[in-house]
Amino acid sequence: MGRPRILILGGTGEARLLAKALAMRGNGDVLLSLAGRTEKPAAQPVPVRIGGFGGAAALADFLTAGGYDLLIDATHPFAERISANAAFAAETTGIAAIALRRPEWQRLPGDRWQEVRSIPAAIEALGPAPRRILLATGRQGAHHAEAAPQHFYLIRSVDPVEPPPALANVDYVIDRGPFTLEGEYALLKRHRIDAIIAKNSGGAATYAKIEAARLLGIEVMMVARAPASAVKTVETVEATLAAIDHLFPPAMKRGV
Repeated sequence: MGRPRILILGGTGEARLLAKALAMRGNGDVLLSLAGRTEKPAAQPVPVRIGGFGGAAALADFLTAGGYDLLIDATHPFAERISANAAFAAETTGIAAIALRRPEWQRLPGDRWQEVRSIPAAIEALGPAPRRILLATGRQGAHHAEAAPQHFYLIRSVDPVEPPPALANVDYVIDRGPFTLEGEYALLKRHRIDAIIAKNSGGAATYAKIEAARLLGIEVMMVARAPASAVKTVETVEATLAAIDHLFPPAMKRGV
């Protein structure tokens, strides 16, 4: 067997680090696929395609037509649709698949978490009295705040929210992690935030807001992840590389 062809569904820091590690190895043909939702994506170490596939069946066709040997789902932990499409495509084509999912954040002493199923559930859990909210779930979920316009919302996203939600009391922060504890602490104090809506994304890049909330005694509406797919799941880049080596032993990758 020659060099395995690998398709990485990316958009996360882990996907970029995995692609870099595979590029340094030089023993596979790697294509990194990005959904194109971020206007200025970070530079990547391997060839990149931008845009969706058009559904699970179209992804399966892409894998078959491209002669891919392995599909790696390294998308955001809350990209449920593409992860479901990846699982379907892998099962349909019989191509090996791995899901790279960073571990969830765990509640620590001092955390004031209210775990909820969705962003709308988090908005509802805020209650009727006006509050000052850091909405840190990205631009795609920002419009849910329109259901409770009595609150002040500080909406943070990588790209501007378009169209902006119909809210009278709102401000925006356009920024990309990683964030620091000092910066997040100052942001929460400056805007007098008393609650945060966040997804349990895991990882270090955006955890500082959770640490700052703990120090300030701020309540966090923590949106839980959907159940994991049936695809083999690993938690680190190193574990992904080990799984690839198991599927394609080094001797096989050299064509021996």
